[in-house]
Amino acid sequence: MPVNFDLNDLYAFRALIEYGNFRLAAESICLSQSALSRRIEKLESALGIKLFDRTTRRVTLTLYGQTFAERSEQLLINVESVLADINKVSEERRGVVTVATVPSAAYYFSSAGNVIEAVTRCQADFGICFATSLQPDLEFLPLVADVYVAACRRDHPLAGSKSLTWREFYQQDYVGLDKTSGNRNLLDQKLEHITPERPSICETRHVTTMLGMVEAGIGIAAVPAMSMPRSGHSVLTQLALTDPVVKRTVGLIRRNGRMQSWLATELENLITEQYHSPSSVAHS
Repeated sequence: MPVNFDLNDLYAFRALIEYGNFRLAAESICLSQSALSRRIEKLESALGIKLFDRTTRRVTLTLYGQTFAERSEQLLINVESVLADINKVSEERRGVVTVATVPSAAYYFSSAGNVIEAVTRCQADFGICFATSLQPDLEFLPLVADVYVAACRRDHPLAGSKSLTWREFYQQDYVGLDKTSGNRNLLDQKLEHITPERPSICETRHVTTMLGMVEAGIGIAAVPAMSMPRSGHSVLTQLALTDPVVKRTVGLIRRNGRMQSWLATELENLITEQYHSPSSVAHS
């Protein structure tokens, strides 16, 4: 049997049952009295039955109308339940995901701060940083193997070289990182056998600030390769740093046992699917 009425007709039917008066029912659903009357007539015509007995004072359901009222009410309840479920799912798929990342990874993956602390305190859904000693309640998933390079201006005398040893690097005017930097701590551990011939010209906390100083011509700097601008930068270039080659593993950290929102889980999956490759970090 074809259905020649819609939900609006059923809502008009419900309103007329509730108020028993065309004027009041029409006002309750923001229709004119004539528009409500047309909806009821349309519904009766589609069903082939008379739903209401009309008097000058009152509108009452016929026997057929009573039967249809029970069924139509259940239909409207089911429709409203489905719509509510859909809206709930839709709301769960919208929101804000907070990702903490070290500044040197921000260029690569797509704000700065203490990443581990932010994840530990649940101020961030997850974080992106390089491998370090973590608390037992944090999980680290390796994503990308990164290597340290020397950043310099394209007009620097070393710009034409392919590589530079660390001892040669420390013979240049260079910008360093202060001791609050995780990169500084890692380099101090890896290069403990090398004593710089001269101190750095200045120190800064973040790699991004250091690159700005290199671009300004203050000196060269040892930075993670992923923090370098994309190829073709008009001012900056990079040289490989050797003897030794210093690597780090950048990965995703999250708090064990924390329930993620749907949106955070989807973003985390997107990042891990695109970047996680066990073979690419196995030798870092």
